Amino acid sequence: MKSVLFVIISVPVYGLLYVFTAFSVLFVIIFSYLHLKTMVYHGIWFWANTSFLLMGKRLRVSGKSNIVKGQKYVLIANHASLFDIVAIMAFHPSVSWFGHVRLTKIPVFKHFLKMIDYIPVKHGNLKNTKEIIEQAKQNANGLTIAVFPEGTRTTDGKIKPFFRGFVHVLKNANMQLLPVTLNGFYQLKPKHRFSINFSAKLNITIHQPIDPEKYEQKNDNEIIVHAKEVIESAYTG
Repeated sequence: MKSVLFVIISVPVYGLLYVFTAFSVLFVIIFSYLHLKTMVYHGIWFWANTSFLLMGKRLRVSGKSNIVKGQKYVLIANHASLFDIVAIMAFHPSVSWFGHVRLTKIPVFKHFLKMIDYIPVKHGNLKNTKEIIEQAKQNANGLTIAVFPEGTRTTDGKIKPFFRGFVHVLKNANMQLLPVTLNGFYQLKPKHRFSINFSAKLNITIHQPIDPEKYEQKNDNEIIVHAKEVIESAYTG
C-alpha cells in the first residue's frame, strides 16, 4: 500500500522538481553571463538544498568541519542514486564535475558549464585516466574535483569496486583526498526504480581529509582499498 502511494506522490513531485530546476538553471545562467561566479555557487547551493525540501527530506550532514574553507580536494563518494550529485552540491557547491563533452555543445548551457569549471571528457567512465587528468589540469582551476570511483550507480545497494582513475587524478592534482559516505540514497531512489521512497532517511558523512603524502609509498591498489574502506566504515547499506 505504501509503495503504491509513493508512486502516486512521486509523479507530481518529479514535475515540481523539474520546474524548479528549470527556473534555477535559468537564474544561474543569468548569473554566469554577468560573471557573478559567487552568485552561481549560491544559486547551486539553494537549488540543491531546496530540491530535498520539496521532497520533504532533510539532509543530515556530519563532519562539515572537515572541509576547510579555501582548501581544495579530490572528493570521492559512493554512488547509488540520481540524487547523489544534488546531495554533494548541497554541502559543497563549488566543485568541478566530470561529464560528457556533448553537454558543452548545447547553446547557452555551455556558458553555464564553463562558469562552474565543468570538465568534459569524451567517454563517461573513469578508465580514460590520461584524458581526465589533462582536462582536470586545464579546467578545474584549483577547485575541488568530485569523482564517483564506482563509475556508475550500484544496482543492489552494495558499494561496487572502485576504478583506479581517481588515483591518477589524486596523484597528479596533488590535493587532499576527501572521502564522503552517502547513506539512504539507494533507498530514496535507486537506479531501476521510478518512485521516490519518501520514508528514506538521508545521512552524509564527510570523513577527515587524507594528505597526499600518506599515499606516496602506496601502490594504486593499496590506495583504492584504503579509500574504499574509509567510505564503507560509515556505510549502512
